[in-house]
Amino acid sequence: MVASGFAGLGYQIVWTQQASRWLGHEAAAVFAVITAFFGGLALGALALARRIDRSPYPARWYAGCELLIALWSLVLALAMAPISDALLGLMGLMGEPPGALWQGAVAFIGCFLLLLPATAAMGATLPAMERVLAGLAARTSPIAALYASNTLGAVLGVLATAFWLVPSIGLARTAAACAVLNLLCAGIALALAPRTQPALGGAAASLAPGIASDTLPNAPRAAQRTWPLLAATGFLGIAYEVLVVRVLSQVTENTVYTFALLLAIYLSGTALGAAAYARWAPAQPGVETRNRLLALVAWACLIGTASLWGAEHLRDAPLAWRGTAEVASVAWALAGEALPALLAFALPTLAMGALFSHLATQARRAGVGLGTTLGANTLGAAAAPPLVAWALVPLLGSRGALLFVAAAYVLLISPKTWLKPWAGGVAAAALAAALLAPPLAFITVPEGGSVLSYREGALAAVSVVADADGVARLRINNRQQEGSSATLLADARQALLPELLHPAPQRALFLGLGTGVTASAAVADPALQVDAAELLPEVIEASALFTNAELPAGRSPRLIAADARRYVKAAGPRYDLIVSDNFHPARSGSGLLYTVEHFRAVRARLAPGGLFCQWLPLHQIDLDTLRSVVQSFLAVYPDGAALLATNSLQTPVLGLLARPDAPRFSLEAVQMRLAGYGGLRGGPQRLADFGLGDAMAVLGSLVADAQGLRRFAAAAPLNTDDRPVVAYRAPRITYVPDSLPADRLLALLRELGATPAEPAVLIEAGTDPAGPPRLAAYWAARDRFLEVGRAVRPSADVRQMLAQVQAPLLAVLQTSPDFRPAFEPLQRMAQQLAQTDPAAAQALIDTLAAIDARRAPALAAAAPPKP
Repeated sequence: MVASGFAGLGYQIVWTQQASRWLGHEAAAVFAVITAFFGGLALGALALARRIDRSPYPARWYAGCELLIALWSLVLALAMAPISDALLGLMGLMGEPPGALWQGAVAFIGCFLLLLPATAAMGATLPAMERVLAGLAARTSPIAALYASNTLGAVLGVLATAFWLVPSIGLARTAAACAVLNLLCAGIALALAPRTQPALGGAAASLAPGIASDTLPNAPRAAQRTWPLLAATGFLGIAYEVLVVRVLSQVTENTVYTFALLLAIYLSGTALGAAAYARWAPAQPGVETRNRLLALVAWACLIGTASLWGAEHLRDAPLAWRGTAEVASVAWALAGEALPALLAFALPTLAMGALFSHLATQARRAGVGLGTTLGANTLGAAAAPPLVAWALVPLLGSRGALLFVAAAYVLLISPKTWLKPWAGGVAAAALAAALLAPPLAFITVPEGGSVLSYREGALAAVSVVADADGVARLRINNRQQEGSSATLLADARQALLPELLHPAPQRALFLGLGTGVTASAAVADPALQVDAAELLPEVIEASALFTNAELPAGRSPRLIAADARRYVKAAGPRYDLIVSDNFHPARSGSGLLYTVEHFRAVRARLAPGGLFCQWLPLHQIDLDTLRSVVQSFLAVYPDGAALLATNSLQTPVLGLLARPDAPRFSLEAVQMRLAGYGGLRGGPQRLADFGLGDAMAVLGSLVADAQGLRRFAAAAPLNTDDRPVVAYRAPRITYVPDSLPADRLLALLRELGATPAEPAVLIEAGTDPAGPPRLAAYWAARDRFLEVGRAVRPSADVRQMLAQVQAPLLAVLQTSPDFRPAFEPLQRMAQQLAQTDPAAAQALIDTLAAIDARRAPALAAAAPPKP
């Protein structure tokens, strides 16, 4: 049973990740997978357990179930992709006709039927093994011990799958390893169990040996009483788990390791609770024991909920214990995520494991089979995730929903017991907490700041927080920043750069919305029709707070609440321009947006001559993980290139660029595009405020050609749907940063060989023979500019700043007079210096004019007045 539980949770992790390829991560899709999985378990337990009880060959039934699980997992490994494509076509697009109800139905029914042979067999394994051991044991069947063993195996399966198997060998091979375990379980059962056992016919099929036959007449009545109680406890147990995970997602990093840890802790407590019940259960458990266990679960849930208000302090405690000077391991960071989960789950899950074991044992004594018990409990569990997301949380909030769960356990106690202090006290304490305790919403507000908006959605909590200077920041689950009102330049350039590199785009798709500034910068062009796909509806609502007057109004992108990856694969139209946001690679689910399969789907969606740009946050990704992303990109776009969104050293953003039909760019074509651009107010002159005033500035953002990218990626493993290496590697730098973003950027440029040896690799020959050499000089100047910036220590004293930067920036300008990012700070400092030292200011201005006479008008404005 340990091995069987290991395989079962291994499959759940594998199948959930595989199903997300076609389902996406919309709320309906996420909950459809969980509900379908639990639903299959319930159906198998209810439909097969009675047949198993009546059979003289329960070991064969058990072996057959394990064999079916193994075979069906292998079938899914081969057939999941084509079946998923068919279901994706049947589902259509989220948020578009035929509607969310149809799409949710296809998601649930499709998952349910796809997994049913295996999940139904899983649901029957526990009743089958209980029947086998009931025939061998001299006492009542060891339900609690079996349940504890199976759940312990599930804990091991979660940890091994998430931390070892999937990162090492991928999803398909992990499923194959689980299939081997199923086959071993089948063989061991057939080898060790008796070949035949006396069949239990009729109502007696639900009884273990040693149960008196005079209990049989009460079996139907017992089943009627047991069903609602088992379903309710199954619902409440999973509801508590979902709610705690939702709250902790606001204080944890939300990586694949986070969720594996939380699930393992939840299952560990349940297993220990069942094991404790198996060892210390009363000989004749009755209603009073049940009532006390229900009250114990209620009190435990209340205590666990109370611990959540200190979750942030608990998360930081392991780092404080270890000492900041010594902390350098992912293990200690994960311990910080595990500690609040341990306090929130430990007592409740211990009590829940004992409670289920008690209810199952009591039901068995009353003539209700384990299959019925397990099926009813699992049906309740299946209903919990969607009802929590769409009913409890919107109605009560996370705090109210958790308190409701604790109080609901009390309602399951016999009514005559409600007034006893150990029972009724829970309801009183829950009511007091609802009235007096603050919400379980973790929002980091800077001193002097305020919360502009906060909304708990089905999948995440989205907030907008302003600081004392009025700068607003959009955050998901408080931990993940999606942009701010202070990043107009960088966000707009992520739209303008790819837009200007396409000669005449008519239709554009943006994957990810964030604050909406990027898509708004693109939609400002009246010739461009813009669609933007965003997973979270709450982000779409919050983006309205970031409308910026610097960008033209009157038009807006068509906003689509949909999973970006699934939208690309399902969408009908083709796009001239597809721009993918810089998704945080460590967040659970984001790694799928950097796979070979996703890049192929994007290429299939490009119109002839189309351009694709994938932005990557260098401040959130390590170079080894980046190598795998680049390798995966080159597998689909072998002539790809790379560019920088800005020259920022704090938040550098790298773009992977592909134009499959025309991989090279032209200075003349870009200059013509700039001259005719009518998007931003002020036209081409306005583009200069974004550092894009001429073709040299636009093409000067390029940092590598395909050869440089291949050299950088070297032999890095591909990030694929089957082996999602990004999702499992990226969290390392999130938990334990080992370098600064500036250091990673400079190391990346050195490895790329940032300035291509031959500009003709990227740039077409034009009418101006001096163009490519000027561009090569611009690239060299940019690289030197970034190196200089790494050593600068900001100062409010203009003289101190000039002492640091004047000589190196002048050297940069001598390399390329076209490089405005070096000219502009010197011009500004000359203006400041003119107020205190006119002679020094004039000398600096004269030096700048000698380097590039074209800057004379701007320099004249900066010159000090003549005496």
